[in-house]
Amino acid sequence: MKVFKNAQEAFTTLYDYISENGVEFAGTKAIFNEGFTLLNPKDRMITSEFRKFNLEYTEAEWKWYLSADPSVQALGDIYGKVPMIWKRMADEDGNVRSNYGWQWSRNNQLNKVIDSLKANNQTRQAAISIYDGKEIDTYSKDTPCTYAVQFTVLDSKLNMSVLMRSNDLWHGFCIDQYCFSKLQEYVSEQTGYEMGTYFHYAHNMHIYNNFLNRK
Repeated sequence: MKVFKNAQEAFTTLYDYISENGVEFAGTKAIFNEGFTLLNPKDRMITSEFRKFNLEYTEAEWKWYLSADPSVQALGDIYGKVPMIWKRMADEDGNVRSNYGWQWSRNNQLNKVIDSLKANNQTRQAAISIYDGKEIDTYSKDTPCTYAVQFTVLDSKLNMSVLMRSNDLWHGFCIDQYCFSKLQEYVSEQTGYEMGTYFHYAHNMHIYNNFLNRK
């Protein structure tokens, strides 16, 4: 199992590996069933100059998740504009399925996770479901990339696993790891457990062809 100190080390290592070893797949270079651990999830900044990580936007997306409002206009109100990618994925009501905060608020999932961790530090049920095949008819414009998020307490530390069906390294991983590690930090604060590690798994991790050879 791969282990990285932080998100930056994971990004640069995977960028090079996928660029050199990925297979051509649907307009990308891709690898399959990739999993790794981030030892310090709070060290979430992507610092490579060639990536030009936009912290202002990423923080806005995190705040959008916290709002639990699936409308793209809610993101626009926070960030000052609605990015085109979200406009393309919005339904006729201006909503998307990939606002993860809206997903983890459905049926009060996040609060139930927090309560279960407080009640039992050995629970195996502290899980949030996002992608749901039973809702596939609602995914005509926007299909969530994340299957689930699960929390486990080991050695008195709160560890988190994120399981993804598909993960674009350039945009998706950089922003997702930031927001999910913020979620882990939030659950850590709410439950009183020290923050542990973050395990990230993607069935398909890829780089779109137009983002290759950027270094």
